[in-house]
Amino acid sequence: MKRPCRPGIVTALATLGALSTSAPALTPAPQQVAPYGSWVSTIGAERLAESAIGLAELKVHRGQVYWRESRPAEGGRQVIMSLDADGKVRQLTPEAYNVRTRVHEYGGASYLVLDEGLVFSHFADQRLYLQRGDAAPVAITPPGYRYADCTRHPSAPSLVCVREDHTAGTVAAHGEERNEIVLVDLPGAGTVEPDAGRVLVTGTDFVAYPRLSPDGRRLAWLWWNHPQMPWDSARLSVAAMTGELVGEATVIGGGDDRAAIEPHWDRDGTLLFIDDPSGWWNLYAWHDGTVRPLAPMAREFGGPLWQHGASTYASTGDGRAIVRSSLAGVDTLGLLDLRSGALRQLELPFVAFGEVRRLDERHVVAIAYPDTETPALIAVDIDSGKHRIVHRPAPTGLPLEWISRAQAIEFPTRPGPDGQSRSAHAFYYPPTNPHYSAPDDERPPLIVTVHGGPTSATKPVFSLARQYWTSRGFALVDVNYGGSTTFGREYRRRLNGQWGVVDLHDAVAAVEHLIGLGRVDPDRIAIRGGSAGGYLVLAALAFTDRFDVGANWFGVSDIQGLAQTSHKFERKYDVSLVGPPDPALYRARSPIHHLERFTEPLITFQGAQDRIVTPDQSRRIFQALKSRGVPTAYIEFEGEQHGFRRAGSIVRAYEAELYFYGRILGFAPAGKLAPVEIHNLPAAAAPAPH
Repeated sequence: MKRPCRPGIVTALATLGALSTSAPALTPAPQQVAPYGSWVSTIGAERLAESAIGLAELKVHRGQVYWRESRPAEGGRQVIMSLDADGKVRQLTPEAYNVRTRVHEYGGASYLVLDEGLVFSHFADQRLYLQRGDAAPVAITPPGYRYADCTRHPSAPSLVCVREDHTAGTVAAHGEERNEIVLVDLPGAGTVEPDAGRVLVTGTDFVAYPRLSPDGRRLAWLWWNHPQMPWDSARLSVAAMTGELVGEATVIGGGDDRAAIEPHWDRDGTLLFIDDPSGWWNLYAWHDGTVRPLAPMAREFGGPLWQHGASTYASTGDGRAIVRSSLAGVDTLGLLDLRSGALRQLELPFVAFGEVRRLDERHVVAIAYPDTETPALIAVDIDSGKHRIVHRPAPTGLPLEWISRAQAIEFPTRPGPDGQSRSAHAFYYPPTNPHYSAPDDERPPLIVTVHGGPTSATKPVFSLARQYWTSRGFALVDVNYGGSTTFGREYRRRLNGQWGVVDLHDAVAAVEHLIGLGRVDPDRIAIRGGSAGGYLVLAALAFTDRFDVGANWFGVSDIQGLAQTSHKFERKYDVSLVGPPDPALYRARSPIHHLERFTEPLITFQGAQDRIVTPDQSRRIFQALKSRGVPTAYIEFEGEQHGFRRAGSIVRAYEAELYFYGRILGFAPAGKLAPVEIHNLPAAAAPAPH
């Protein structure tokens, strides 16, 4: 018998109104003719920073919805939000706290909702804190440890968590931090004695997704070892658990050439999980010692495990599940019958989805991304397929005529090792501004953007950062080079051993394809990217003559240097991307060792506290180009890490990049831009904007 829906929350969801993707289209005004790049845009960098509020870590506890939001205006602070039964959105995190864990450096699953209150990781000291109601949070773990992806033990006052041990003794003994699954006691009333936790599972380099069965008698978890990454090889183990003793483990998913992800116990004791023996991440079920595929198909039901705790599907408790599946960068939500394997796609006006959580027997909540507005928290009636907007933290209300929408393109690229022809994929965004057109004889400058990871993907979601460029008269192409996800394992593994080769050829092929179609100016091609995308920017300028200017956001310039300074999670990533450590090979692929090939201008942005790509890499390449007479600029942001979270940093970086492009590519950007010191700027460069 189904339990009734919780009246308060469902009523609140029902009254919040249907989706409004953007402001209505306006009557077009007469267009002015002006060069591409110089168009006046309503999308300033300040507006871009304001829209950078992110939604993540969606959870449901006793019918109440919780999530984590970023605060660019507060230095990138992360806070926990909730939706009350009356439909009001409320911030739960006190001002002095920042909810973010650094397990695996990229974190994820940083908080847990309990009957007792909230348990969360505080970024400043990485300790777990218990927040009871309006009382001040209290630390329940000691310094020296990081925690993520905690779950409540169903029959004991304790938590099962992933713990990363950074204490000096452990690092000295093992040569690096230790990742384990531990049991942490929840404190009772009175004085709290911090508890580091008792080890339940150890002996592997990495662990993730500890999940207890509903009766607390079995523990499931993921694990893998150096030099593998969790999307190349990760195993799913299950073991009996009695008290604090974990029995002998049985591997039920994943393997040497497979990556299991996202285990989840259903109510009947079935363990659901995602695996890719077919070459696609599909959903599987383990019950009574038997594993069976639920819905084999050429779609991806999950994604790479960069962060802890992602949830791309949710069982409804009645033999069905809501599943997110992806193909070629586009997501859908569907209702899957776990017995028959029948999948019914829901018709929803979104192109990507973040986490999916069960609200009750009839509803799920999800983070949804349209292509014409910022992301929103939605509730979906799984039977009717109807949805409601629950919360959108930073709506833009941008009229449709301002929005450049993605056009999926597929284009030929370099053949594979077997000589067979190959194609690659991208999303193209044309310049779009209702008030401007360009001279008839002019074609737009092109910005090539390349996603980070590199094991990741770009999706055609609305991005004010993209519109910042397209509304000023730039064309933009966002490349899903070989190595990207959502195309199956074969496409994802094209990059193995070929980082800086396959991705670079695909980026160049995208440019040549658009030039061949007459869409862009072949003499004004920019490339921009961050992290691994920044590496591709540097490689593009060092190893090709196709690009005229680059914007490097904290990109890797020295592969061997990255391997020596990187955090534990990515310490061996270079082995799968490039190959086993080989000084000659690593040198050949590292732009820092080929400075004589750099002839085109480069601007670099760097976080002073970045541990992943340390500032010395960016400083070295800047100084080298400066000394060689190549036009270059460098801006380092104090207090920023790997990815900028502060509003001031975001504003300065985008305006500086626009200023740099204007001086190099020969146009005058509209509006007032703070000047950038550009070394070695040629006398023929465009004049500085007023």
